Amino acid sequence: MEVQETRVQTDRVLTIPNILSMARLLGVPLFLWLILRPEFGGPKSDGWALLVLALSGVSDYLDGKLARRWNQVSSLGRLLDPAADRLYILSTLVGLTWREILPLWLTAVLLARELVLLVMVGILRRHGYPPPQVNFLGKAATFNLMYAFPLLLLSDGNGWISSLAAIFGWAFAGWGTTLYWWAGVLYVVQVRRLVRADAMAG
Repeated sequence: MEVQETRVQTDRVLTIPNILSMARLLGVPLFLWLILRPEFGGPKSDGWALLVLALSGVSDYLDGKLARRWNQVSSLGRLLDPAADRLYILSTLVGLTWREILPLWLTAVLLARELVLLVMVGILRRHGYPPPQVNFLGKAATFNLMYAFPLLLLSDGNGWISSLAAIFGWAFAGWGTTLYWWAGVLYVVQVRRLVRADAMAG
């Protein structure tokens, strides 16, 4: 009975952690719109964009914490959580690059890693495996980037606060980019081992 109950909880869709993850996904277009408003003649809304990003970070922490505490870890949640992380990173890259806060080369480096991971997911699916689970390095990389981007957004101004935000923002961006690629290399190694094991078994 205990095994069956765990399975039912795992397959549930409408859990509080999943609802939090869905809310994070709905915040992505709002966040991008707030960043890009000045580019289309609207008022600067960086403060509101930072608030949306901060709420996303809080919900990211809560959905994982609550899922484990309430035994509501689900297959859907394992897809939604990294999807929300990647979409926030992608939307921030688009917004900050458009506004010329981020250099194009850094955006290209981060997007290249996403492309590599997309290829790995395709290879796994061809061999009947699910997408790789987010590892500690991947979470640490996302953590650093999610700190870097709001700080870099805050640096788009004048005064000592903007100067300080630029220093810490670029530090987090450097660490995050390094860890992001490190986690990507580990995914590639993991996929290679699985594919090689399949070949040997066959």
